[in-house]
Amino acid sequence: MELDPVFLSRLQFAWVIAWHILMPAFTVGLASFIAVLEGMRLFTGREVYLRVSMFWIKIFSVSFGMGVVSGVIMPFQFGTNWSRFSDATADIIGPLLAYEGLTAFFLEAAFLGVLLFGRKLVPPWAHFIAALMVALGTLFSSFWILAANSWMQTPAGYELIDGRFVPRDWIEIIFNPSFPYRLGHTVVGFYVTTGFAVLGVAAWLLRSGRFYSEAKIMLSMTLWLLSVLVPLQILLGDEHGLNTREHQPAKLAAIEARWETERQVPLTLFAIPDESAETNRFAIDVPYLGSLILTHSLDGEVKGLKDFPVEDRPPVAIPFFAFRIMVGIGLLMLAMVVASWWLRWRDKLHDNAWYLRACLFMGPLGFIAVLAGWTTTEVGRQPWTVYGLMRTADSVPPSLTGGDVLISLLGYMAVYLIIFPAGIMVMVRMIRKGPVAGPEADSPIESGRPASPTLIQVRSEGDVS
Repeated sequence: MELDPVFLSRLQFAWVIAWHILMPAFTVGLASFIAVLEGMRLFTGREVYLRVSMFWIKIFSVSFGMGVVSGVIMPFQFGTNWSRFSDATADIIGPLLAYEGLTAFFLEAAFLGVLLFGRKLVPPWAHFIAALMVALGTLFSSFWILAANSWMQTPAGYELIDGRFVPRDWIEIIFNPSFPYRLGHTVVGFYVTTGFAVLGVAAWLLRSGRFYSEAKIMLSMTLWLLSVLVPLQILLGDEHGLNTREHQPAKLAAIEARWETERQVPLTLFAIPDESAETNRFAIDVPYLGSLILTHSLDGEVKGLKDFPVEDRPPVAIPFFAFRIMVGIGLLMLAMVVASWWLRWRDKLHDNAWYLRACLFMGPLGFIAVLAGWTTTEVGRQPWTVYGLMRTADSVPPSLTGGDVLISLLGYMAVYLIIFPAGIMVMVRMIRKGPVAGPEADSPIESGRPASPTLIQVRSEGDVS
């Protein structure tokens, strides 16, 4: 049996990045949340914000470390598995990744130590500045990584000289046609993912009757933020879809499983795409809605996959289902936000049992949505590494063998299946321990909850721990 080095290299990269992206999806939003908590503590003087911030800083430190370790491996793959791609795009991708190191990594390295260990060594305002700089560093990292990825999706500002991509205009390279939409959609998605993770932790603390004031702050602050970000994410996703229709029509056709170029197309809620027969089985369609969503016109035209040569079409089933998983989770998130408005109005936000259980269920779904969205983007780009210009099959070195890739893939799988479960277990232990409560801890009465003896006893035991 002959092993395909291209397929195995793609599988290996998918394995590594699927684990790695979970950490930026958490730390980008968490760094900003910590900065907000540090600012609230500085300007209000309330110690509850300090306790919540210290709690999340510990979790941030573990997840940030996991992200760094899992991310370091990815550049090695560019040299070992994708050297022809690396050589052809070095003059563009290399500087973009270098800019990330010069801005994001240096900024994070300079201030992360202050954030983690400088609480007693610097004044509160300096600790707040350190939190802001770390948050800014995570955003810089997202900026440059997404600039590189977006250029691969919608290349611009380059010249092809002897098979190599040479920079012609760096502004066009960085701010390529899909970059603003991809940056906004991804970063807001990271914030939403972090928000629902925080909601899940807050709901668990409230249901367990521990650290009520801290959990109440987490729940309320995060839901106010999500009230803005979840609708914004839907709008950004719509704009990103319009951009994809313009610049990557084959990807959009695969996402929607559209085979024929038509006007007044329906929205396919569910189907089993059959690529060999170029049709959909068991399709559930809503008339006209596809054109309305994809073109903002009931009579809008959507290109079908049959307009593209078979060898230039992306796989259909994977982006089709991944996109619907992402959208389905987004609609559940919107429902949770709308329900929070009603519960807040009735003053039942922190005590409603079904809503807290729903928050627990929703906690990890943001990560699934991120993976589904990334799968939609990357599989939908196939069969290209640089869209329309360089094929994935031409990006691996000719000397690469399937056996070599298989050995490294199994090694990566083993290492990641040790590192990530171990890191997650450490974070779970931190969550179970809860925020560290100091002598100025808010009482249940101060936080607006009836002070039952059981709650006071549990809270007191939590304070000692």
